Amino acid sequence: MATKTLSIRINDDDYKFLSTLAKEERGDMSSAVRELVDLGRVMLAVERYKNGEASLAKAARLAGVSLSKMMDILAEYGVEANLAHEDYLKSLKTVRKVW
Repeated sequence: MATKTLSIRINDDDYKFLSTLAKEERGDMSSAVRELVDLGRVMLAVERYKNGEASLAKAARLAGVSLSKMMDILAEYGVEANLAHEDYLKSLKTVRKVW
């Protein structure tokens, strides 16, 4: 995967946090920031799905994971499906057609 370089300004407390995190993980600051971005994407997707602001597919795109992985993540965080009854029935009909 191609990578890009990003320069950001952060306050002293956040810099110290990242520095400490990198040392604890025996990594570098770039790795710590990438890890936090990955986790942040997942948490953003979970919150948006939980609040009804994103569909399952949109949440998966936000998190950068597959639909099935997103369902697993939502289950890990105890988030219930926000499917309307009609959506569930429509999905069931589609599955029956495919199988």
